[in-house]
Amino acid sequence: MASVQLVSSGSEGDGQYVMVDERKKRRMLSNRESARRSRMRKQQHLDELLNQVSQLQKENNEIVQHVNATTELYVQAESENNILRAQMMELSDRLQSLNSVLYIVEEVSGYSMDIPEIPDPLLKPWQLPCPSQPIMASANMFQF
Repeated sequence: MASVQLVSSGSEGDGQYVMVDERKKRRMLSNRESARRSRMRKQQHLDELLNQVSQLQKENNEIVQHVNATTELYVQAESENNILRAQMMELSDRLQSLNSVLYIVEEVSGYSMDIPEIPDPLLKPWQLPCPSQPIMASANMFQF
């Protein structure tokens, strides 16, 4: 910036120039300080955003781990359910076979037998007969 100096006579004119220069210097210093504060606020905001990104990434990783663990539990439960369904079907088939044998024995012997009805597992799955011996099945039987 080029400075323009006016030539005047007397000490009164020189005092004006000194005051203008002094105001100009103060304004420049004030502007520099304001710019410095602005840069500091900007850096502080950037630091806060970086901290927030870090925190959100951490929370996201925790959520992903929780979803993975829940998915694993779901797959295990689904596998166990498939095994239980297979066991239920096998037991229902066994019961049907035993009831058929009882009907034949009843007809051949002439004695009245108390033949239980086969429960419908879809209507009342909690009322299925309890097996006296476990049926072994494994999760490897079922492919997803």
